[in-house]
Amino acid sequence: MDWWQAIVLGIVQGLTEFLPVSSSGHLAIGREVLGVEAAGDVTFEVAVHAATVLATIVVFRRQIWRLLCGLFKFRYNDETDYLLKIAVSMIPVFIVGVFFKDYVEQLFGSLPVVGIALLVTALLLFLSDRGRARIPAPAGCPETLPDKADCPETLPDTAPVRHRNGISYLQALVIGLSQAIAVIPGLSRSGTTISTGLLCGVRREDVAQFSFLMVLVPVLGEAFLDVVGGDLASSSVGALPLLLGFVSAFVSGLLACKVMLALVRRARMKWFALYCAIVGLAVLGFVLWCIIALG
Repeated sequence: MDWWQAIVLGIVQGLTEFLPVSSSGHLAIGREVLGVEAAGDVTFEVAVHAATVLATIVVFRRQIWRLLCGLFKFRYNDETDYLLKIAVSMIPVFIVGVFFKDYVEQLFGSLPVVGIALLVTALLLFLSDRGRARIPAPAGCPETLPDKADCPETLPDTAPVRHRNGISYLQALVIGLSQAIAVIPGLSRSGTTISTGLLCGVRREDVAQFSFLMVLVPVLGEAFLDVVGGDLASSSVGALPLLLGFVSAFVSGLLACKVMLALVRRARMKWFALYCAIVGLAVLGFVLWCIIALG
């Protein structure tokens, strides 16, 4: 991997991490377009994911600090409740990381898998919008005009909050299951978790923040294990491309995070669904063309 390829892929990661369009899928597509060999090496993906996680920490630094301060009060409060629900959400991805890591790594670089997973992402995003449309409108808000000025909030955000911090332990576990499945490249982690949360009845603003914060520990943990396990040193990607990819992913992610978060909270998922469907079909079309051409 050349230094300029690392920068381009880092920017792709930073820009796509916070939209429900699959950063891992776009990295796989970017590799193919730039002619970068995956060679079974996911260290670069871990590095750029860690960079965008660091950008997330910077953006959510106040919320994270408040959670930590609440935790060290050593009593059950809103902060410990939220952190415990994040811990519950991490159980499925921990199981996948321990028992199925090698199998998942084999999927990276497989364009057919990326194309199919992008179509699944599109379907999930579409269903989450349809699910929102079936939620009854609150009093004083006409069902036929849910997004008009006289009813500015989206329907899930006006629904009564039934659980502490806007999410239950069961909802946290279900969202965690969707995150574990979303380790498949092309299946958007943010798109899958946010769509799952919306379909479970969690408000958009609640599930958006939960989705971005729940990934911090698993990704940083994977990066740490790569370092202590020697995978970083044995990587086929050089130190300079890794560093440049990390920096470009962090800078682009830091600049894009607030804008992306606002879009995820407010925008209709159908446009992201349409984008994922188009890209997924294009990827599968390219794979089919290659098969015909080589055959």
